[in-house]
Amino acid sequence: MTGALARLIRGAADARAGTAERCDLCGEQVPGDHRHLLDTGGGGGEDLLCACRACSLLFVDDGAAGGRYRPVPTRRLRLPPVDTAALGAPVGLAFFVVGRDGTPAGHWPSPAGATRWETDPGAWRRLAEECPALATLEPGVEALLVHTARGARHHWIVPVDDCFRLVAVVRREWRGLSGGDRVWGAVDDFFAQLTERR
Repeated sequence: MTGALARLIRGAADARAGTAERCDLCGEQVPGDHRHLLDTGGGGGEDLLCACRACSLLFVDDGAAGGRYRPVPTRRLRLPPVDTAALGAPVGLAFFVVGRDGTPAGHWPSPAGATRWETDPGAWRRLAEECPALATLEPGVEALLVHTARGARHHWIVPVDDCFRLVAVVRREWRGLSGGDRVWGAVDDFFAQLTERR
C-alpha cells in the first residue's frame, strides 16, 4: 500500500499548506476527518482513497462496484495486552492486517515506509483464541496496532488508515540511525490522541 502512505503524507502536507484535500472519486473537497475507501483492484495492489461523504455512502454495501471499493471503518477498540511474540514482530511498534483469505501480514513503520513480513497463520489463530476481539477484524480495512517499544503498552484495533498515519509520523520525524527522541515523542503523542470509537 505504498500509494496509501504517499496519499496520507501528501494530505498532511496539504493541510499544513492550507490546500484542501479532494475526494479521489469525484473531486469534491473533503474535510480533514474524511473517510477512506480501500481500492482492492487498482493496478494489481490495494490503495486507500480519500472519499467525500456522498461517495463513501455509495460503497457501504459490500456488493457495490463488485466489491472493489471497501469503506474503511471508524472503530477503535483498546485491547488488554496481547502477546504478539509468536507473530515474529521484529520491533515493538507494529500493525497486523488480515487478508480476505484469512492470512495475516505484519508491518512496522520505518523511515522508508511500512515494512512487511509474513506472519504465521497458526500463531494468529491461537492469538485470536486468546483475544476473541481479533477474530472481529474486518479483512484489509482494520488492524491490530501494537506499541510496546520503550516500555509502552498499547494494543488497539484500529482502522487501517490510522496505521498509515502512524507510518507517516515515523517517516516525518525519524532522525539518524535510531530515529532519535523526536520520533518517539511523536509516536507517544499519536497514541495519546487515540480514542475509543465503537
